[in-house]
Amino acid sequence: MRIDPHTHSSCSDGTDSPAGLMAQAAGAGLDVVGLTDHDTTAGWDEAASAVPVTGVALLRGTEISCAAGGITLHLLSYLHRGDDPALNEAFARARSSRDTRAQRMVERLSEDYPITWEDVVAHSSGSHTIGRPHIADALVAAGSFPDRNEAFAGPLATDSPYYVIHWALDPVEACLLVREAGGVPVAAHPRASSRQRYLVPDEVFAEMAEAGLAALEVDHRDQGPEQREQVRLLAQRLGLGLSGASDYHGAGKPNRLGENLMSPELLERIVDEGALGLVTP
Repeated sequence: MRIDPHTHSSCSDGTDSPAGLMAQAAGAGLDVVGLTDHDTTAGWDEAASAVPVTGVALLRGTEISCAAGGITLHLLSYLHRGDDPALNEAFARARSSRDTRAQRMVERLSEDYPITWEDVVAHSSGSHTIGRPHIADALVAAGSFPDRNEAFAGPLATDSPYYVIHWALDPVEACLLVREAGGVPVAAHPRASSRQRYLVPDEVFAEMAEAGLAALEVDHRDQGPEQREQVRLLAQRLGLGLSGASDYHGAGKPNRLGENLMSPELLERIVDEGALGLVTP
């Protein structure tokens, strides 16, 4: 069984619609795909409606913005109740903070680059979350950079003078909220190479494990062999499972559907523990 549990649609910072993502998943030979847009469940219904057409099962999820001591960490929540008030309040606050942060960054960038807030909105395609990827697209369209990756390596980097922080949940609190909402939390790319200068301490992952963290994402293109070994050792020490994913965003990033996968055993555990089930053909 081929399971890619971490992807994004145009409801956050991907370029495919939720239904389009499901069609791409079918073309990539996937059996199950996880839709995990940033701080929103807006794409769930459209993706679910495409399941009978594509024959690909849907794992419903969300990628939650978190920060520990000012260090960014993303948490994947799988199969939580979509109407949970506490989790939805956190999502709404994160989206609002992201929008405000994006506007402030564009104000700073516009002093040196030919972009406006209207340009960024035009590249968001009606997304429920406007973030740095949409700013990157505006910079690429303006001819300032050849692609998103170059923009992220330059003015959109976290150590750039243009960067502005945004509000995010504490990851331990996020794990508790996810479990209370009937979801199963998995830490996304915890040792991504782009964040090696600012890593969440192992002690935080230990606290997250006590709060219900189920697994760590190990197989991800942003984690090389050394980082993957670090994640494996950490998971072993804390008794956590191991996941893998493409983190597919469509045309916005080079990540390809199915390039890293989740094991059927971990998916079975997530389904057993989650409040929702898979949407199956």
